[in-house]
Amino acid sequence: MDRKVYAVFVAGGSGTRMGSRTPKQFMKLNGVPVLQRTIERFYRCIPDLEVITVLPRQHFATWRKLCLDYDFNVPQTLVEGGITRFHSVRNALERIDDMDAVVMIHDGVRPLVTDGLINALLDASAPGFAIVPVTPVTDTLRYQDFHLPDPDRSQIDAVQTPQVFIASDIKEAYANAYELGFTDDVSVAIKHGLKVRRIPGLKYNIKLTTPEDIVVAEQLISICLPDGSVPVRKK
Repeated sequence: MDRKVYAVFVAGGSGTRMGSRTPKQFMKLNGVPVLQRTIERFYRCIPDLEVITVLPRQHFATWRKLCLDYDFNVPQTLVEGGITRFHSVRNALERIDDMDAVVMIHDGVRPLVTDGLINALLDASAPGFAIVPVTPVTDTLRYQDFHLPDPDRSQIDAVQTPQVFIASDIKEAYANAYELGFTDDVSVAIKHGLKVRRIPGLKYNIKLTTPEDIVVAEQLISICLPDGSVPVRKK
């Protein structure tokens, strides 16, 4: 990768759905804070990575203390989050001056990303494109009004992060006004006119949201290979 790589970690969660007073990004996953595990996964894959961590201002001190307590020394720029995810990412992008750099925007509570997925996304990065990892939808989908026709699963993807862009493209996209329909970074990019390149995601690249997710993640981490992948059991 000839371009410089930045990773923006968005970590503004409150932990409400976890049933915990501790923000979920600071909860322990096999004894290590979730956010630390997430950042380490990228930093081990990209040693010269520029890390930007987005947190609510009131959580800065907590995160600094956790970094000291857990001997987490990855250099990072702390950025205050905004009133929505859109505004949080925009604040982070303001810290990037290299317009030719690759920018990876990732949920701070997705600690199970692998080297393979990170590298596939980097390899696919190109000017004018938003690169997004997706997985097929396997459950039956149905509107709350059961009388409506079922959505066609073959036309629907489950979208993950990290989502990857060239800095100039995504900074220009985020210079536009906020809209309620902006649910992730690729939706902002599409509105700006960027093309989308879909990359196969990972079934277990889950976003930790509920207590059950923590249990599943701990089990997966216990069997992960050094590159973060889960070994396939031979039949």
